[in-house]
Amino acid sequence: MKWRRGTILAVTLFGCISQAQSAAPERRVQGNVIISERNPKVRVRLPESAQYMGADRWVLYDIADCELLALVDADAQKNVQRLYWVQFEGYVVSRPELHHTYDSPRHAMIGGWDFYVDSWIRAKGEPTRAGSDFEHMVTLVEAKGYHLPEGMMYVRFVHLLDEQKRQELMTIYAEDVAASGYSANDLEKGGKFYDRWPSIDKALVERGERSFSLEW
Repeated sequence: MKWRRGTILAVTLFGCISQAQSAAPERRVQGNVIISERNPKVRVRLPESAQYMGADRWVLYDIADCELLALVDADAQKNVQRLYWVQFEGYVVSRPELHHTYDSPRHAMIGGWDFYVDSWIRAKGEPTRAGSDFEHMVTLVEAKGYHLPEGMMYVRFVHLLDEQKRQELMTIYAEDVAASGYSANDLEKGGKFYDRWPSIDKALVERGERSFSLEW
């Protein structure tokens, strides 16, 4: 049977995407250490108190091979107090035109690598995009019987692995916003205590930087 070039290309690309969709997570976890053998080859060490919730791997929005690992600190009732979210991500080969476009002016040097830094507050009831990495993270945590708080403060660190900006290592540290003495609505833009967010945010970022280290 004769196949046209376009047909062969379509089947090849479909095969690449299907393989990524069905692939199991490949990073290993030993206690509080995530071990990655490629993209990048690194060990991500988290606090010894962190409890591993599991890993998920899928093609995010049909454009990126995404592997997500989640760990938490929680109380005896499984109420999450702190979240550690580590993600390895790269655009699929069928979308060579795609490149990450992070533009945060804040940066941090961790383990000799440059990370973009940004932060935000999110109330539990805010809408979640279907199929998002956030949705996958929540599913991992809740599947183990743990409960996310009514609001969390998040700080994200993103390192781009290549000059093409197609692959990234992302870590997110989050805390129960109630630990600050305020609610998510209080600290969001327009909230009655929004003016206090800059100092709270500064301390959050500092704790986020200390929440993980990189080893080779």
